[in-house]
Amino acid sequence: MALPVLPRAFYVDPPDVVARKLLGKVLVRRDEGRRLAGRIVEVEAYFGMNDPAAHAFTGKTARNAVLFGPPGFAYVYFIYGMHYCLNISCEPEGQAGCILLRALEPLEGLKTMAELRGLGENASPRLLTSGPGRLCQALAIARETHNGVDVTSRRSGLHVEDDGFVPEKVAASPRVGIRRAAEWPQRFTIAGNRYVSR
Repeated sequence: MALPVLPRAFYVDPPDVVARKLLGKVLVRRDEGRRLAGRIVEVEAYFGMNDPAAHAFTGKTARNAVLFGPPGFAYVYFIYGMHYCLNISCEPEGQAGCILLRALEPLEGLKTMAELRGLGENASPRLLTSGPGRLCQALAIARETHNGVDVTSRRSGLHVEDDGFVPEKVAASPRVGIRRAAEWPQRFTIAGNRYVSR
């Protein structure tokens, strides 16, 4: 039985609220008949033009336009010349905000994820989707193919489902790998989950 896909209304709230709500939900990538899925265990909230660390801080550009559009769309960017990172837009249309997905607990398609990561089929599941770059590589997510995709539609090939799981405890800490507003406690994790990035 198909699980419910999170509707657009889920993403209308501010980034820190949406970030906490996303923990425990299931990110699903469908491609060529395969289903790859993982539970969201680590996220970061970015507050648009009010956040010096956000891509939208300096205003709307061709690169970050997705962030200023309706909520519930994928914003994918390339970093360090080697990694893609997946975000989901939030806030009402015209207000930029997003959630960076930092880590998943792999649930379905682990063998395919390992192949996409260039690892052996017996690779530790923790090596598959722990970290934003690994996550995108394991699910074959790239800017060219997924930037601007509607994650509230099952037909899009990339969406988020709700299987009813609720984390027992959520932990907040400073965001990772940024220079500005680095002290803001806007990184949220499922406390104690072994798939959270280091």
